[in-house]
Amino acid sequence: MNNSTEVINCPKCGSRELGKGKHSGYAVMVPSEKALSLGSDIEYILCTDCGLIIESYVKKPEKFK
Repeated sequence: MNNSTEVINCPKCGSRELGKGKHSGYAVMVPSEKALSLGSDIEYILCTDCGLIIESYVKKPEKFK
């Protein structure tokens, strides 16, 4: 499943040079009601020219139901 919307260019600088990244280490999103949950990685779509983070989402949204 692809969580990303169709982003073709950066809304800040107009560049079409986009990349995908994620937090490393222990940087995960956890449900606020489930303190012991392992949570999910956060992924980003970003502009590789100006650095703007265009979109962010959790990789496993089902963990928040």
